[in-house]
Amino acid sequence: MKTRRVLVGVAVTVTVASLCVAALMELQDSGIAAGGRSPVSGLRLALYAVGAVGVIVLGVAHFGLARVVMSIARQLAGQGSGPSHEVKLAGTDALSAAVNAYVAGRETLLRQLGAELDDLRIRARLSERQRRHTEAIIYSLRDAVVVVDDQDRLAMANEPAAELLGFNDDARGKPIADVCGEKHREFVEFLHQSAQSGVEGTRREMLFTLGEQPHVFDTIVSCVYEGPKVSGVVAVLHDVTREKEISQMKNDFVSHVSHELKTPLASITAYSEMLADGEAGDEKTRKQFYGIIQTQAQRLNRLIEDILNISRIESGLIKVAKEPVSLAILIEQQMSMIRKCADEKNITVSWQTPIIFDQVYADKDMISQVIVNLLSNAVKYTPSGGSVRIATEVDEAAGRARVTVTDTGVGIPEEELEHLFRKFYRVAANNKHAKGTGLGLNLVKQIVEKVHNGRVFVTSTAGVGSTFGFELPLAAVEMAAV
Repeated sequence: MKTRRVLVGVAVTVTVASLCVAALMELQDSGIAAGGRSPVSGLRLALYAVGAVGVIVLGVAHFGLARVVMSIARQLAGQGSGPSHEVKLAGTDALSAAVNAYVAGRETLLRQLGAELDDLRIRARLSERQRRHTEAIIYSLRDAVVVVDDQDRLAMANEPAAELLGFNDDARGKPIADVCGEKHREFVEFLHQSAQSGVEGTRREMLFTLGEQPHVFDTIVSCVYEGPKVSGVVAVLHDVTREKEISQMKNDFVSHVSHELKTPLASITAYSEMLADGEAGDEKTRKQFYGIIQTQAQRLNRLIEDILNISRIESGLIKVAKEPVSLAILIEQQMSMIRKCADEKNITVSWQTPIIFDQVYADKDMISQVIVNLLSNAVKYTPSGGSVRIATEVDEAAGRARVTVTDTGVGIPEEELEHLFRKFYRVAANNKHAKGTGLGLNLVKQIVEKVHNGRVFVTSTAGVGSTFGFELPLAAVEMAAV
């Protein structure tokens, strides 16, 4: 290697010297006339020849270096000939090893960075998918859901929440106080207080207006944490208006039943004690007491039966035995029972000539109970000297039969008509005219509409009278459908 470097140095020196001398001579000869021959032209040619030989020697000496540079360039461009990309040229082992090590290190780093980038992309896709899945769940909920960030800005809300709080799609990112407005300030303050307190879950019943009607919402607000810091709150609002109504109805039902049961029981208990104490000294008084006890016991039995029947119908456990029956025959059977009570009050009971083809597909006992309840109510609320008229008609085109009971009684105020068929509901203005449990009309509605696929209706004018009635499908229509 040392000898080679010396030879290269000598070749460089000789070449440079030869070329410089030749150049000087060329300048010296530039003043000779054209066509003349320079006396040193042969020497000049010799110097040029020596310079050319030096250039050739230098080229040969440095050809290996050029090959090394070209090989490195090809490898950096990805054109290496072997999988190891090693450069093995004479005199360049150290440089090749260094370049190979550098390239190998960069390749390893690039592979690691590529793997990390792929992993980040997968994580990003999974995170985006989870976010969309979470939003889809929230948007599919029937309950209103509101998400607020740590800056009290609306981060997310589903459609029920937008409808309830009255904001549109561009509300996201805006302060929740501006979105909800003054109308829902209590709700905004509840969110703010929950975020300040940092409590995981806070519950409160709040009143909102939905469809111009007040609704009660069970509102649960939970804080969202990122580490130890609260990053926002989530509010879930569940409409419990119906549950509240059902709960109140149950309470009213128990209260009414308790009251209705106590009244006949109190009479039975009182007169039984008087009989036991011997306060009925004569047979006439004893018979009077016996009669009162019997009447109250029957009233108690009817009340219990009505409650049980309504409960069975609502739960679907009642046994129904349907068959083709004539409404005219059922009415005739019940008229004999009602006429006695009507005669005592001097009330006229009449009905039209029976229609022959008025058969319906129904449970005979249940429809008989419907007819009895309507007739007894008409007699009960009609003053002495009044009248009650029952009528039937058949609409063959519609395939239905109709029964109406019209009285000349006290009538019902218009605003109370829609409540008549509710359990235990009684018109307050008519309580002084007759006693009752408020279950009879509800039982009529349950039997006609739920069991027999019919319809009940009522029209009334206060002080003039009322008309109650029901419609049932004709037997031919009902049996054909079965």
